[in-house]
Amino acid sequence: MKTIQMTIDETLLQRVDQTVEDLQTTRSAFIRLALEQALRQYHVRRLEERDEIGYTAVPATASDIEEWETEQEWGDEWNGEK
Repeated sequence: MKTIQMTIDETLLQRVDQTVEDLQTTRSAFIRLALEQALRQYHVRRLEERDEIGYTAVPATASDIEEWETEQEWGDEWNGEK
């Protein structure tokens, strides 16, 4: 691990400290977790943007969709039936 120094708004720090206390963890652990989650969200957004560009450039045709319709299995459990 590497130690870093950062500047943070006092109000945000108070909110972090309250949350850390509630979670019974440390600032460092909480901030590491928050950064990991932010990086995952960023990665997912980039993948979604890439997919949107791809599907916009080459949209699915009706035959593409029809080909997979029979593969959908919704089941009846969603409405209480089994």
